[in-house]
Amino acid sequence: MVSDKERFDLSGPSHLIDHVDWNNVNHQRSVAACSVQGVKILERDRQENRRGPEALASRWWEFFGFRLHAPLIDDDDHSIFGAIYEFTSPSYDNHLTMNGTPRYIIAFRGTLNKGPAFLGSLTMGRPCTWLRDSEVNLHIMKSTLHQTSRFEIAMQSVRNIAVAAFRNSNIWLTGHSQGAAIAMLAGKTMVKEGIFLEAFLFNPPVVSAHIGEIKNEKVQQAVRTTKSVVVAAVRTVARKAHHQQTDVSEDPFVALSGWVPRLYVHPGDHICSEYVKYFEHRELMEKIGLGCVEKVASQHSLRVIVGSAMGKESEEPLHLIPSAELIVNLTPANAFKAHGLRQWWRSDMQLQPKVYKYIN
Repeated sequence: MVSDKERFDLSGPSHLIDHVDWNNVNHQRSVAACSVQGVKILERDRQENRRGPEALASRWWEFFGFRLHAPLIDDDDHSIFGAIYEFTSPSYDNHLTMNGTPRYIIAFRGTLNKGPAFLGSLTMGRPCTWLRDSEVNLHIMKSTLHQTSRFEIAMQSVRNIAVAAFRNSNIWLTGHSQGAAIAMLAGKTMVKEGIFLEAFLFNPPVVSAHIGEIKNEKVQQAVRTTKSVVVAAVRTVARKAHHQQTDVSEDPFVALSGWVPRLYVHPGDHICSEYVKYFEHRELMEKIGLGCVEKVASQHSLRVIVGSAMGKESEEPLHLIPSAELIVNLTPANAFKAHGLRQWWRSDMQLQPKVYKYIN
């Protein structure tokens, strides 16, 4: 059974029917979100064996003048978790502003609901996409996403496109939830190679204690400040114990500060809402004279510092980034809709954008 949410003509961004202005940030957001939805429906088409005129995915990218350059397929369950779209020619030539048009969009979907294919996969012994998605989510929680074959496939594809076309092309990275985590890590990795890709990250997960659940604001702030002081102190002690010198010119956090991904979050979504407090707390620490403490604390997690001291090497959590444009959706929504992708291609939202730049 086909859901109306899978059909572009019923659920897509009606405000873009007449034209797309590629220099309009709201239009860019809507197109990026639709490209992620295209990956999700592409996988649903595969699961439901919808082909030819019955397939629903292509409308989510063809409407904006893109073709499917390549699907990204997981080597474990053979599911489609990402896609590379290439801009060809618009379907509305007279209305398109070309300057901001991306040549490629590399998109990654989030975790799929169990869906009708879940039970069939279990009973027939086939790899199950929902279980594979859940396994990748666990890696995100443990900060070991870089060790998964899914990310390796994604990274190889991003690198191939970026290196081959970067000098004269505009490339977008985008993803939702788990897909946002993959896009985030891919973007951070490319920065280390000197390539800065524009990124649209919807509901990116934050893996940390949700201090925001504390109702009393003063208590909440006291806990955050104490945590920052402890992390900075432990990091300083660990560095001295290993006789490490601080070299700002080689600091990866400083090197990453020039990359400003767009993070789309909803305060009602516990998976990504901590980003709001993460950046607000940095500003507050600067105002109260503890900016130096927060500069250290915002780069590290206590778990990784302690683990490193015990000989366990792991990546820092993905949400520890120096700079970002944070776009907060203040439109009221329940927890399910607050985490949903559909909200991000709508035009009737109350959005609050703010750019946070890391200053060393």
